[in-house]
Amino acid sequence: MSEVTEAGPARDVSLGELSHEVRRWCAEHVPPDWRREQAGVGHDEFVRFQRWWFDELKSGGYAFPHWPASWGGGYDLAQQAVVFEELARADAPRLVLHFVALHHAAATLLAAGTERQRADYLPAIRDGEVWCQGFSEPNAGSDLASLGTRAERRGDVYVVNGQKIWASGALDSTWCLLLARTDASAPKRRGITYLIMDMRTPGVTVRPIRQITGEQHFCEIFLTDVEIPVDNRIGAENEGWRIAQSTLNSERGATMIELAERLAYGFRWLVDLAARNGELGGADTLWDDRLARLASEVQALRLLARRPLAGTHDGAAYGAFASTVKLFYSELLQRMTRLGVELSGLPGQEWQVRPLSSGWESGLWLLDHIGSWEWTIPGGTSEIQRTIIGERGLGLPREALS
Repeated sequence: MSEVTEAGPARDVSLGELSHEVRRWCAEHVPPDWRREQAGVGHDEFVRFQRWWFDELKSGGYAFPHWPASWGGGYDLAQQAVVFEELARADAPRLVLHFVALHHAAATLLAAGTERQRADYLPAIRDGEVWCQGFSEPNAGSDLASLGTRAERRGDVYVVNGQKIWASGALDSTWCLLLARTDASAPKRRGITYLIMDMRTPGVTVRPIRQITGEQHFCEIFLTDVEIPVDNRIGAENEGWRIAQSTLNSERGATMIELAERLAYGFRWLVDLAARNGELGGADTLWDDRLARLASEVQALRLLARRPLAGTHDGAAYGAFASTVKLFYSELLQRMTRLGVELSGLPGQEWQVRPLSSGWESGLWLLDHIGSWEWTIPGGTSEIQRTIIGERGLGLPREALS
């Protein structure tokens, strides 16, 4: 577990006081019509709105509550849950554009970066700098250890050639968390190095991937003789796979506190939809039963995501726990949005435009369900998560999992 989830000494405020504080702040700062105004906007307007909302959250102290107190955070796990719960309750926009910077980049730098790297990059992230993640490749998605992007050291720089794909937000990013192979003769997991790449470097080409929904936050990154200073390496050469676990654990675990609260808010929309359709409390208990099961699962997810994890820093136990939370969330999101599509009937199948700042809980159930399938792929597919849980959590031999 990386230091980014250990906010240090908790703020000297009770959970009840913090809840009222955040609720009052949201009442004054969350734009009441942001969903309608953001529906169908172009890319530039989306970016402008996201940067504005980041500044608003930062002014209230809620942009990065999961960071250590020394870096501007200072909320313990229970307090973080309260902040995210109140933001979800107020239907506040999500920081989609800054997600990688605030979570993945910060987690990695705090866990494995040098003092100079932390001093250089964390203040810029705190000021709103956008990062992306260059992990997956066309032929190395869930099997990340098979990546083929090469980094050859030449003096004080690495010269990098290769291709990355599914890099969310790469078009607007200043920096990229990059994994590249530095030793082709080493076993797959031992020849990878973790680098920080300036996206403005000559040889970096970004190409957005337009989806069937019209969105294009995923990107391809093409690297041609890109020079990255050796000082931008995180950790030792060929140790990138181990360090990447800090990033992946953040993606699979710590970030789920907020996502669980957002999902709980989305479930309230589902109940309202069933009530409007007259499906609750009728002679046919099918919908009641399905909603009751989802309600119990949503609450279980919230409790699981909030679970304190003392004594499991960077270990196999936390890796298994993070995979459990990610697996549970992603598949629950699919079940919930599918029920929303069914309850919506034919009118819910009409193509509508979803606000890009909403994440996958916009209440446009068809689009939300299509988007939910993304969550069982990034950070490792559901099959990968089950393997991690079996090996690191249950101690099963690898042969039993094949």
